[in-house]
Amino acid sequence: MAAKKKPGPKGAPKKRSTASRKRIPKAKTARGPEPAESPLDFTDSGIAETVARVKKAGGSIVGAYRDPLSGTPLVAAILPLGAVEPTPFQRELSPTHVKRLAQKIDECGVFLDPIITVASPEGGFWSPNGRHRLAAARSLGMRSITALISPDPQLAYRILALNTEKAHNLRDRSLEVIRMAREIAKRDAKTKESDHVEEFESAPFLTLGIIYE
Repeated sequence: MAAKKKPGPKGAPKKRSTASRKRIPKAKTARGPEPAESPLDFTDSGIAETVARVKKAGGSIVGAYRDPLSGTPLVAAILPLGAVEPTPFQRELSPTHVKRLAQKIDECGVFLDPIITVASPEGGFWSPNGRHRLAAARSLGMRSITALISPDPQLAYRILALNTEKAHNLRDRSLEVIRMAREIAKRDAKTKESDHVEEFESAPFLTLGIIYE
């Protein structure tokens, strides 16, 4: 006969199975446009300003579509490398990372990962997440770079919530956040801290950024 399992202590919570802990919840309703609704004509009014800026910079539009999540317009383009700069509040450049990245891209033979860009106040484009790829492209002697352009300049600040997860350490993350806070304060002096909850997930980064400086 099989031995009976000993009962656990009274009041002890039941352990959930590994499968239930790993289960990812599914959305109750569908979001975003259908595939056939996604393509945008280059003359669409929602991207007119972006298209004009790309042409002025000497770039070429290769596609336009509605974002699969929100339906907001996005433009795919090839931009001259000199027309794109990293946002001024990003973490410091790592020469070691740039050299390794450039080596791997060169070995692969193709530059597959487009950078995200928005319009910069100076007239060109800002990349909030492509500092090292830009540096790698320059070290490889590339004339141009593939970019996904958002007509919404505020994306440069909101995307930090995703970008800081890739930063090397706490110091880099904190310095990036405090620099961005100062940039926002300079451009939107009348806004309140509560208006930027999406940009600043964790308030301690602001304090730590000042301390690291």
